[in-house]
Amino acid sequence: MTAKNDITNRDDLLVLMEAFYAKALKDELIQHFFNEVAHLNLQTHLPIIVNFWESVLFDTATYKGNAMAVHQHLHQLSPFNQAHFNRWVSLFQQTVDELFAGENAEKIKQRAQSIATIMALKTIYKNA
Repeated sequence: MTAKNDITNRDDLLVLMEAFYAKALKDELIQHFFNEVAHLNLQTHLPIIVNFWESVLFDTATYKGNAMAVHQHLHQLSPFNQAHFNRWVSLFQQTVDELFAGENAEKIKQRAQSIATIMALKTIYKNA
């Protein structure tokens, strides 16, 4: 068995995002957010989401958007629940584990969990 490499650059993040979205776009629980609510176009979305994760993982300033505002808007269109966030995290972490191993792989999984927690707090638990 070949040892997995760590996530070291933008190309690795692109590989990760392509593999993750291949799962998420077909997942019974969360696919409708991508396909029917956001009408996600991967060709335009992948560079943006890679910018986001590059900023998160490598402390670059490549992402210029507001991911929270985007997800709050999506929540207004079709409400998220905790199971949606749990599935997203599960698929994300599973995809990382399938492709990568190392310090950055662990860091991105932890950051994904943190981001999902914050997004859940600011959407589904906002008025709790």
